[in-house]
Amino acid sequence: MNKIRKASLIELPKFLDKRGNLSFIEEFNQIPFSIARSYWIYDVPGGEIRGGHAYRENEEFIVALSGSFDILIDNGEEVQRFHLNRSYYGLYIPKGLWRSMENFSTNSLALVLASTPYTPEDYIYNYTEFKKTYDKETNSL
Repeated sequence: MNKIRKASLIELPKFLDKRGNLSFIEEFNQIPFSIARSYWIYDVPGGEIRGGHAYRENEEFIVALSGSFDILIDNGEEVQRFHLNRSYYGLYIPKGLWRSMENFSTNSLALVLASTPYTPEDYIYNYTEFKKTYDKETNSL
């Protein structure tokens, strides 16, 4: 039996300097996958929710480069809320978990690193379908 994989908050390396601080992310070091795509979310109007889907194969790592927002992770039975507001923390989200993002602060900027190129067939947008197909034992769809 596979161990259930969960979303996890990861502290990134940070180098403090009076001229400005530096943090970084390296594939297979801070994150457990090769980066195939990167994108960012910004200018989110107040009260809007982003996400609202699960992936069959894609894994993600999300960092609040500026501002703050919440990420809700749902495994079909319980929901975890992560508040991202520091650029030296990121949230690793394995495949097969429902995710949504909300409570964006003014001028927030979310960087998303993904393990796969954009593939529309990888998305599950229907929550009922997600609940029917999610296997708690293997954390897979």
